[in-house]
Amino acid sequence: MKKYLLLAAMAALTFSAEPAFAKKQLVIVVKGLDNPFFEAINQGCQKWNAENANSEYECFYTGPASTSDEAGEAQIVQDMLGKADTVAMAISPSNAKLIAQTIKTSGATIPIMTLDADLAVEDAALRKTYLGTDNYLMGYRIGEYIKEKKPNGGTVCTIQGNPGADNILRRAQGTRDALSGQKGLPALKGEGGWTEVDGCPVFTNDDGAKGVQAMTDILAANPKLDAFAIEGGWPLFGAPQPYRDLFKPMADKIASGEFVISAADTIGDEVAIAREGLVTALVGQRPFEMGYKAPSVMIDLVEGKTVADPVFTGLDECTKDTVDTCIQK
Repeated sequence: MKKYLLLAAMAALTFSAEPAFAKKQLVIVVKGLDNPFFEAINQGCQKWNAENANSEYECFYTGPASTSDEAGEAQIVQDMLGKADTVAMAISPSNAKLIAQTIKTSGATIPIMTLDADLAVEDAALRKTYLGTDNYLMGYRIGEYIKEKKPNGGTVCTIQGNPGADNILRRAQGTRDALSGQKGLPALKGEGGWTEVDGCPVFTNDDGAKGVQAMTDILAANPKLDAFAIEGGWPLFGAPQPYRDLFKPMADKIASGEFVISAADTIGDEVAIAREGLVTALVGQRPFEMGYKAPSVMIDLVEGKTVADPVFTGLDECTKDTVDTCIQK
């Protein structure tokens, strides 16, 4: 009898040591943990957790260590889709085609959405909605700032990230459309007075130092270049001091509009760089808002509620004259 009582007591102790209910996981998978843009998404995710501590759901943020690790992101997506407690997923695809293939082969039955970056149009049916920036509009505004300073056209180089990142490709298209006044041109060859120089676009794989080096090389090869359109803020927030060193000698030209740099994002040192007059304009996203909203959107999807597609977050546009007021609080 004592033996049975002892076994019963041990079983009760073991059971009580485990959580009564494991929370349902609302998983956010980003391109890489080394990027401050995605850390802002994480902060939004964690704020949602803090405000919903008693919820049956939990926002879980993950991604590969490096933003350039496309295969690593795809593997994490596959692994998380295989976990029983994953009930919904928001993905920022580094390589849209690779992530689409991963979703297809996973046999996933949970709702999947995209965040920050979308799948290609032909793969859109694999996700329920997209939450994030209107990337075409963002790129268009980047182009408009250049065109405002250089209405008669000139030479331009676009700095892009990963050649497989759909969000960046959409921004670049928006920039070309704004500059040329035409839709869908794959490159600018004089349309609207604008020409993309040889060696451009430059693909940096989201590496700030690589971006600054590429810009250095492009300027050396094209001393009369009129503008850079930076479709992601990597050179400014990823390598702020080398960026400053490169463009401080050109500060007067930037101030006068003789040379134009229109760039994406408002994170890290970017707003300070705008204050210093080393970038003409910043067109910023709202990554914190993306991370904060994503769990609620995923819950709506899990519960079968109607969710708009897309769900756009806004833009914050900053110049040297507006740096103190341009960021939405």
